[in-house]
Amino acid sequence: MPGPAVSQPPQAPVVVGGESRSSLRGRPAATSHGEIERAAFRLFATGGFAATTLDAIAAEVGVGRRTIARYYRSKNDIPWGRFDLTLAHFRQLLDEQPADLPLHEAVHRAVVDFNDFPRDASPTHRDRMRLILTTPELQAHSVLRYAEWRRVIAEYVARRTGTSPDDLHPRTVAQVSLALALSAYETWLDHPGTALPALVDEAMRGLRDYLR
Repeated sequence: MPGPAVSQPPQAPVVVGGESRSSLRGRPAATSHGEIERAAFRLFATGGFAATTLDAIAAEVGVGRRTIARYYRSKNDIPWGRFDLTLAHFRQLLDEQPADLPLHEAVHRAVVDFNDFPRDASPTHRDRMRLILTTPELQAHSVLRYAEWRRVIAEYVARRTGTSPDDLHPRTVAQVSLALALSAYETWLDHPGTALPALVDEAMRGLRDYLR
């Protein structure tokens, strides 16, 4: 599953001017992706995703709406975190798989590693994915994110097989991988005591049956 769907590396605060908060000394205060996300998720939890506006998120952080826009193009992007960095990490995981490893095993391992998120993240990965998978207003946006995630796998499969990412086989491997990972996520959300990496590992074993 495309985690934001996401593992976020610690971010140093970024000082922004213009509409940003002012400190007691009159200097612009610092904000960060993480600060915006934590504020947004507090509001999502109390008022719901649909009713929460970017203006409300900006007020919760203590900045102006234009400052929020410098970090996220839309409210729909916030639950996904820094998805561009997440996809770069996913590409790296795939590229680091041994060249002699069977294709199904390489994709399997990379997807499992990709979905091993820190338990102390804030917002939690569970909160992110519950919002992404259960919020009707996010579904159209999520389709775009899923397509980007699948493309990473399709490109890797194409390199391994000497084909194009747009050919049937790479596309199908990517689609199957997404379906398997999503089934693991749905089970994980329904059963809070379960471990996500173990569920993804179990689900991704199905890729062997498709590729062998």
